Amino acid sequence: PSDKVWTYNRSNVVMPDDGAPFRYSFSALKDRHNAVEVNWIDPDNGWETATELVEDTQAIARYGRNVTKMDAFGCTSRGQAHRAGLWLIKTELLETQTVDFSVGAEGLRHVPGDVIEICDDDYAGISTGGRVLAVNSQSRTLTLDREITLPSSGTTLISLVDGSGNPVSVEVQSVTDGVKVKVSRVPDGVAGYSVWGLKLPTLRQRLFRCVSIRENDDGTYAITAVQHVPEKEAIVDNGAHFDGDQSGTVNGVTPPAVQHLTAEVTADSGEYQVLARWDTPKVVKGVSFMLRLTVAADDGSERLVSTARTTETTYRFTQLALGNYRLTVRAANAWGQQGDPASVSFRIAAPAAPSRIELTPGYFQITATPHLAVYDPTVQFEFWFSEKRITDIRQVETTARYLGTGLYWIAASINIKPGHDYYFYIRSVNTVGKSAFVEAVGRASDDAEGYLDFFKGKITESHLGKELLEKVDLTEDNASRLDEFSKEWKDANDKWNAMWGVKIEQTKDGKHYVAGIGLSMEDTEEGKLSQFLVAANRIAFIDPANGNETPMFVAQGNQIFMNDVFLKRLTAPTITSGGSPPVFSLTSDGKLTAKNADISGSVNANSGTLNNVTINQNCTIKGMLEATQVRGDFVKAVSKAFPKKVGTWGNTETPNGTVTVTISDDHNFDRQIIIPPIIFNGIAYDDPGSGNNPGGTRYTGYGFEVRKNGVLIASRETKGAIPGSYSAVIDMPSGGGSVTLEFKIFQKGNQGAGNITDCTVIVTKKAASGISIR
Repeated sequence: PSDKVWTYNRSNVVMPDDGAPFRYSFSALKDRHNAVEVNWIDPDNGWETATELVEDTQAIARYGRNVTKMDAFGCTSRGQAHRAGLWLIKTELLETQTVDFSVGAEGLRHVPGDVIEICDDDYAGISTGGRVLAVNSQSRTLTLDREITLPSSGTTLISLVDGSGNPVSVEVQSVTDGVKVKVSRVPDGVAGYSVWGLKLPTLRQRLFRCVSIRENDDGTYAITAVQHVPEKEAIVDNGAHFDGDQSGTVNGVTPPAVQHLTAEVTADSGEYQVLARWDTPKVVKGVSFMLRLTVAADDGSERLVSTARTTETTYRFTQLALGNYRLTVRAANAWGQQGDPASVSFRIAAPAAPSRIELTPGYFQITATPHLAVYDPTVQFEFWFSEKRITDIRQVETTARYLGTGLYWIAASINIKPGHDYYFYIRSVNTVGKSAFVEAVGRASDDAEGYLDFFKGKITESHLGKELLEKVDLTEDNASRLDEFSKEWKDANDKWNAMWGVKIEQTKDGKHYVAGIGLSMEDTEEGKLSQFLVAANRIAFIDPANGNETPMFVAQGNQIFMNDVFLKRLTAPTITSGGSPPVFSLTSDGKLTAKNADISGSVNANSGTLNNVTINQNCTIKGMLEATQVRGDFVKAVSKAFPKKVGTWGNTETPNGTVTVTISDDHNFDRQIIIPPIIFNGIAYDDPGSGNNPGGTRYTGYGFEVRKNGVLIASRETKGAIPGSYSAVIDMPSGGGSVTLEFKIFQKGNQGAGNITDCTVIVTKKAASGISIR
């Protein structure tokens, strides 16, 4: 980074015949890469070439991925490789402009590589540079060659050339007659007809780095410079962010994106209209808005419906058909520059049915709150209510009671009783149509304690409750009073009320006591209400027949005592049996405790513990069974010795005969038959010979055969002391029938003794879980 060394404007450059001294060109979009693969030397990987990928995700999202490759020569640091790649990306994305112009002798004010400032009135759209006609150091006033206008806010700087030929910036304090500028100070050596440049708070300073200076045949110098962004180093090295709202021209301010875009669907005579509304974050002069309306086609693509342009922040589309639409709005200025688009999707169709319905219980009321899978502010809900379930959903409108339309509904009535199911039928509605009904079933609150508090408020607010509980001041302590009241009246709302009762009041030791009984008929918001109220510490019913003095019912101390109860329906959060401790209890969280239970029906449970359980009949386990100890026939084994017979030579016993094993197909899972090795061998012996028998060494030989269901599956032979063996694993699929195995040992050759191990057969369940073999 470096400071600028000179300022160029229309007054100190060569003016061509076309009147445009500054000629600009821009880099192509394909040359502005947003991803780069940097090759560098990695010393931690044997000095092999490694690749570092550097990306600008925002540029990729806006323009699409554009990748290039580069070699970082002599780079052995991954961080330096990343910086090199990021420097390339930011250079191509930020420094996109090139300027060409010609100057006279002032072209020697800088050399290639220096930073210069361009104040081009044509590009900026206002006066940004020229010559100083006169300098008054005492009044700090400069007379310029053209009029300038200061903005309403912000600090404006003017760039001048001091006596040493260096550019100096000072603050502009005021402007008179458009050309007389009062500055904060006059730099030493500022002379008449020197160059000035204006830097406004609303315009970005246009800096360029000189890349070449060429001398022309006419003595002028042709200068080529590329755009210079001084913030680039901070962006690359420190991750700084610059929003870039400022532009180098008042004509090139890109309009901001619109905000709060909404689309409201309305119906008019069978046709549908959409009113679009939006606003802008700031006011831009001469801005208009471009609207594009598309509808989703059957193949998933979008089809253009309409386009429009307006200077207002509302627009109405008419005569729209059913479908899924997308509206895109973007601002555009008078020079055709467009801001970022804003989009909103809307649907002209009957709404989707509620995805779920939340029912909240209350005291004699249920609150129904429907929810959509995707929120739609244009949708409301119709609520229908029934005390019985409607099996045919098409009969809801003729059978259920319509409650109303809203976002939620509170069904409240004294007729909504605890412990009873009530049915809600709810559907979504909008200006286009209605969805199908969705059923929800709920109950009122079963909080008995809460109901008592609820009734307390109702009783104390009634006329009879106030009459019974109202205190009458007695004139002295230890006094008593008996009153009988009977009233009948019509209130101001033309509602009849009547009550009758008897009340006893007494005082003792400064305390007030009351006992009473009363009847009333009152008009309430719910309608006519008849009441029978008793005010007493103890309420009891006694049947005096045959001298009985034991009450059948007593209420005292917030408790009710009964001798024998027969109920059609009981709703209670907690049920506890008698006994100390109780032998049976059922709590409100569903926990059942019983010391002894005989259950004749089915039992369903997700988890639990059983101790000392006997299963008398069959048991099916579909999941995994894990057991510390197992008794039973998961594994079966049998073993038996082979029969022997007396040999014909030397009176010796030799193995000879058959062992038969039968496995029944009586399990509903596949099994395997495992036969451990059966080993057999003969012997070698000396024959002394006799007569024509010369004698010599003789050998005992054996044969061994295995048959499965009568079919030979194995055959072995041995001679002398060399042993033979047989072992096998045989699959036994469930349902394939029983298996019979026959194991036969027999002697071959000379008679003599031999040996064979017992025949052992193991049958086990076939399973591959928890074990593997390679």
